[in-house]
Amino acid sequence: MAKHTVRQGDCISSIGDKYGFFPDTLWNHAENTQLKQKRKDPNVLLAGDEVFIPDKQEKTESCATEQKHRFRKKGVPAKMKVRLLVDDEPQANEPYQLIIDGVFWKEGTTDGNGFVKEPIPPNAREGELIVGKNGKQDRYQISFGTVEPLDTEEGVRGRLRNLGYPVDKDLSEGIRAFQKKEGLEVTGKVDDATRSKLKERFGQ
Repeated sequence: MAKHTVRQGDCISSIGDKYGFFPDTLWNHAENTQLKQKRKDPNVLLAGDEVFIPDKQEKTESCATEQKHRFRKKGVPAKMKVRLLVDDEPQANEPYQLIIDGVFWKEGTTDGNGFVKEPIPPNAREGELIVGKNGKQDRYQISFGTVEPLDTEEGVRGRLRNLGYPVDKDLSEGIRAFQKKEGLEVTGKVDDATRSKLKERFGQ
């Protein structure tokens, strides 16, 4: 038994991959119940959080002797979900290419709401998303696992910044602008309604 101290960029998928466990095995373990209730999202952990790592259990398989047998390692990919907006309008049905840690990963087309949803390696750190046709392409740099929990100030700041709101000098200014845009009560403070709408707009 051990405990893993979360570092920037960690999530349950990457931690599970490191120690040889399925993400759900760690996330649903009784020793991690308090963490699960606090963070709610296995993809959004805070540096300094502790994840309980259970001992591995040996598994045996009965096989006929003097024959060759093939065993296949099971893996659970992490999932990337990104929504692309230009002036609040989704970039729908646009071709894209996804590069993970410097290696071409996949190509596809954004859906009708401008989302890119792709399985990615659980230990992925950096990505590049190239959207559009030749001659008119936009490039987006992605850092995986860097969004902090929404119940922290930096979690709110990071989401608002990525959505295009001014937050670097005065966080309350960005909060007020977001609340006004979304038809919420303009207070400059993050209440439950603001947090819920921010999660909806950001997607996480």
